Amino acid sequence: MNGKAKRNTHQITTLATAVGLAGAVTLALFLIGRNVTPDYAAGLFGQHLTDAVRLKARLATVILGLAVVQLVLALWMYRRLPGTARESTVPAAVPRTHRVIGALAFLGTLPITAHCIQTYGVELTPVRAAIHSLSACFFYGAFAAKVVFVRSRRLAGWMLPLAGGTLVVTVVVVWYTSALWFFDGFHVPGF
Repeated sequence: MNGKAKRNTHQITTLATAVGLAGAVTLALFLIGRNVTPDYAAGLFGQHLTDAVRLKARLATVILGLAVVQLVLALWMYRRLPGTARESTVPAAVPRTHRVIGALAFLGTLPITAHCIQTYGVELTPVRAAIHSLSACFFYGAFAAKVVFVRSRRLAGWMLPLAGGTLVVTVVVVWYTSALWFFDGFHVPGF
């Protein structure tokens, strides 16, 4: 097998692994959430009921902000940030900062998700709750896929940016269907 064929085989294997892992993680969270008995009085960091929802909305907004920073840093790393020259050098701190902020954002989602699963499970009605629940499950699957792509040495150039962009879009959807919904008096445009 020549070098190009090996690379293509590796890329297909990496893509299949990432998609399979994303599907497995998403499905596992969905099944866990569907089989939980909701405990509507469950607390988050000592906050309960509306106070817990308010705290989650604020934390989710911080995570949304971190996702925007992640997007800007990724555009900078890939030399696609408007206002910077394509041939300019990316400071070494940019990739490190991208990793640290990504880790913080991911870790920040964990208590929110644990509370959501414990309190509500995965809800499929109304439509807003279904979109929120399903996109939150998908977020972790997309994150798992991105980790596979990050660890791959011979990756098609579009795979990692697609995974990262998918994560940012998913964070926006989760925030829109939860934090914005809370801040806007329990309704959001489109629902």
